[in-house]
Amino acid sequence: NTMSRANASWKAGWREVGGTRFYARSRWEANYARYLQFLQEKGEITKWEHEPETFWFEAIKRGCRSYLPDFRVTLKSGSIEYHEMKGWMDARSVTKIKRMKKYHPRVTLIVLDAKWYRANSPILRSIIMDWEQ
Repeated sequence: NTMSRANASWKAGWREVGGTRFYARSRWEANYARYLQFLQEKGEITKWEHEPETFWFEAIKRGCRSYLPDFRVTLKSGSIEYHEMKGWMDARSVTKIKRMKKYHPRVTLIVLDAKWYRANSPILRSIIMDWEQ
């Protein structure tokens, strides 16, 4: 798996979506920001933010001690969700997600994987401007 990732083209870099400039770690993350902006413009969500908050695992002394979800999403109800775009799940990611559940049980974390992306991308790219292939 390391070999395929070494040759992959993630296209990390600065993007601007809805007047917000941010550093996307992949095309998928950039496209998900475009999707959230689309939802905000349609009034489905109130707001989205890219990587605004780090969660710490105070009891952990080594290894994964913190987690920075990709997006904080404010719903129309005012409640907050954190969305993580994960094209692949390595051991470190699995650990961080498990620790989030344990140390921050009241936080809603939604992990969107390759299956979600591949299922939704054909529809979204036809309705969202600047979708990256």
